[in-house]
Amino acid sequence: MPLLNKVRTAAPGGLGGDTASPSLSRLRSALTLFFALDGFLFAGWVVRIPAIKQQTGSSAGDLGLALLGVSAGAVVTMTLTGRLCRRYGSHAVTVATAVLLSLSIALPALTRSPLSLGLVLLVFGAAYGGINVAMNSAAVDLVAALRRPVMPSFHAAFSLGGMLGAGLGGLVAGSLSPATHLLGLTVLGLLLTAAAGPVLLREPSPALPEAVPAAVRPRGRTGARGAVLVFGVIALCTAYGEGALADWGALHLEQDLHAHPGVAAAGYSLFALTMTAGRLSGTALLERLGQTRTLVAGGTTAAAGMLLAALAPNVWAALLGFAVTGLGLANIFPVAVARAGALAGPSGVAAASTLGYGGMLLGPPSIGFLADWFSLPVALTTVAVLAAGAAVIGYAARNTRAPEAV
Repeated sequence: MPLLNKVRTAAPGGLGGDTASPSLSRLRSALTLFFALDGFLFAGWVVRIPAIKQQTGSSAGDLGLALLGVSAGAVVTMTLTGRLCRRYGSHAVTVATAVLLSLSIALPALTRSPLSLGLVLLVFGAAYGGINVAMNSAAVDLVAALRRPVMPSFHAAFSLGGMLGAGLGGLVAGSLSPATHLLGLTVLGLLLTAAAGPVLLREPSPALPEAVPAAVRPRGRTGARGAVLVFGVIALCTAYGEGALADWGALHLEQDLHAHPGVAAAGYSLFALTMTAGRLSGTALLERLGQTRTLVAGGTTAAAGMLLAALAPNVWAALLGFAVTGLGLANIFPVAVARAGALAGPSGVAAASTLGYGGMLLGPPSIGFLADWFSLPVALTTVAVLAAGAAVIGYAARNTRAPEAV
């Protein structure tokens, strides 16, 4: 494996002066752009949901059913994309799904009924689920070749893209129609795909290091599936918190702590900002602590932060809790997906991503039911419970892992 031999002789991180490093550097830059594009497009769609609701004449219930199209399309496609990556390569599937995502984001603005909206959201969700599995699979291969735990940097790009997409969408919401805005996102998405796609299509997936050592390799196909399931559950625990805070964080601040609506809205923004910062520093953290200690520290930190946010006596303490929660959750999902992918390739990424996405879907309704039965602050403590659970599971799975990429 010539490429692998070159990687081994490179400077730390595989980005030294050898002949292999430019290729890996180009791949990393292109993949980073696709992660950012994914977050940017999805956030651009989310900020136009109120306008699309009005355009289609949907009630709250109608809109909820239509939005299930995104979830259904994503989950179904995630289960199939692993096979497509094995057959055609994760690079080609990443480019193809990026094109589909860019095209499909313009479709909701063309609908005039809840039914037609739900149908086009199936397509949009399929593209969204597909690109998430494909680009994470490509990133897992690149992380292994670089022998550095750079997976959090890709997810930081996703978070940054989402913040940029939401900010831009908020700025143009009052001046551009949904059709104009979303069509503009289609054009931008296709242009960026045309710029970065050829890099992925020209460069094959990098040769991987040796297989997982026998001492830590799961025994048999059942063992591998079980290990992937463990990391998928860890991803679910993290995504549950992200979904819960996105939908209920502002309401908690405004309803329970009587925050001004502007301050309440800043709660999730603060959470997203600290999560992005945590992911930007994730590689250095993983190199210093290793994967298991990063999982345990992240889950413990998130649990403490969310307990503070949920049970805080005042707004500022709750905002501090949201910030700490974002830092704690930041690197758990990237590490879980990376470890699942290292153990089982694209199928592992698909399984962990599907479970993680399921957690994001499970969080908001679960919090709603628990808030009805008890109270919203009590319901939000389940985020802390699951974060602590992720820490415990991560520690328990310390001997079933892919090699540390350090």
